Amino acid sequence: MSRSVRTRPEGSGQALSEAYDTALLDLDGVVYAGGEAIVHAVDSLATARAGGMHLAYVTNNALRTPDTVAAHLTELGIPTDAGDVITSAQSVARLISEQVPQGARVLVIGGEGLRVALGERGLVPVESADDDPVAVAQGYGGPDFPWGRFGEASYAIARGVPWFASNTDLTIPSGRGIAPGNGAAVEVVRIATGAEPQVAGKPLPPMHRETILRTGAERPLVVGDRLDTDIEGAFNGGVDSLLVLTGVTDGAQLLAAPPQHRPTYVDADLRGMLTGQPEVTAADGDGGFRCGGWTAAADGGALALDGDGAALDGLRALCAAAWTAAGDGVCALDGAKALARLGL
Repeated sequence: MSRSVRTRPEGSGQALSEAYDTALLDLDGVVYAGGEAIVHAVDSLATARAGGMHLAYVTNNALRTPDTVAAHLTELGIPTDAGDVITSAQSVARLISEQVPQGARVLVIGGEGLRVALGERGLVPVESADDDPVAVAQGYGGPDFPWGRFGEASYAIARGVPWFASNTDLTIPSGRGIAPGNGAAVEVVRIATGAEPQVAGKPLPPMHRETILRTGAERPLVVGDRLDTDIEGAFNGGVDSLLVLTGVTDGAQLLAAPPQHRPTYVDADLRGMLTGQPEVTAADGDGGFRCGGWTAAADGGALALDGDGAALDGLRALCAAAWTAAGDGVCALDGAKALARLGL
């Protein structure tokens, strides 16, 4: 499917919670961090839900079961049913089930969420490469995951057993900062075996398919904090996206985003779901872009910013200048001074 190259964030005259029927929300870095709700998340989600928007929670973290995630969200003040939680464990379990016989043994390199998802697909989780598995399923196992489990995966893969990974996020946000994610663990097994896994999670199509099958969304809005999973996943699925700046993405990364990482909308946090989005327009005569009280333009080898007003409007204008200059590539203009002026 061909797509035009996005050169600026879009505006919306409607609140996003009214323009879209379903929010497909990432969890880590969007709704919570380190187990605690991110500021404004609980109230914003309650308001969106009360207005009729369906909320679904889509996570690449395969460690916890949907029941556990739903209970956690409910404890945070976000009433959630297990059916509203979609995990990469469910996506990879479906992917495996389509390629192996019913009742087949699968070597699990991960946590309870992966075991439960495989069981729901009629597959039998096993613990050893010597248990005659027909597939290896690898997902995030938590910060204390035993190193020896990577050996079990490597032994099985070396014998020709096909390898599947829930996701390849290199990092995961925690309450103490950014920690290694499942992608880092996948690299350990890749180095040991030279093999490549089939990957199910964001940003790849199996995860988007799983999400649409389970939610029935007709006008979905992906809401996330990561360009390389959430936003690219929306791009691959051909749906709109909202990037919130409560997780791992900063202003510099956003300005340098290639086309598949450019979100439809940008906002500070989940309150952005409840409002319209300001339009970014071409500035008269100078090749720049205006949003709110700010004008941004390419100036030699840098991005220049003039005006004042809300920092997010300045960032949106800078995105337009940077993405237009980059075309279908990556912006090489220096945006550090402009971002510093915005406090970003």
